[in-house]
Amino acid sequence: EVQLQASGGGLVQAGGSLRLSCLASGLSFDNYAVGWFRQAPGKEREGVACFAKRGGFTYIADSVKGRFTISSDIAKTTVYLQMNALEPEDTAVYFCAANRNELCGKWTVSRMDYWGKGTLVTVSS
Repeated sequence: EVQLQASGGGLVQAGGSLRLSCLASGLSFDNYAVGWFRQAPGKEREGVACFAKRGGFTYIADSVKGRFTISSDIAKTTVYLQMNALEPEDTAVYFCAANRNELCGKWTVSRMDYWGKGTLVTVSS
């Protein structure tokens, strides 16, 4: 059974940093891309970042490029989202997701095979 456990959300002031963790079990990073989506109140869920061990691909959305980075610890089967220079517009529930065979080229909601429960990030102004 595939499980994705997201953690690390919280309340932070604008300009601050947070690191989210996604612990993946029941899947192999050799076959799955793992990453993050977010959903702000009243908005659609959007892709934020993706990591694919196969091919060494990563994806960062334009809206967070230069502020967010994605990394992984393969031995711990964990993917991290380092979020710096946070803005109130980054306030959202952040979800971990996985897709079999995806190489981060099309990191969209409809292509995901598995979802974790979200973790709330609140950025105060």
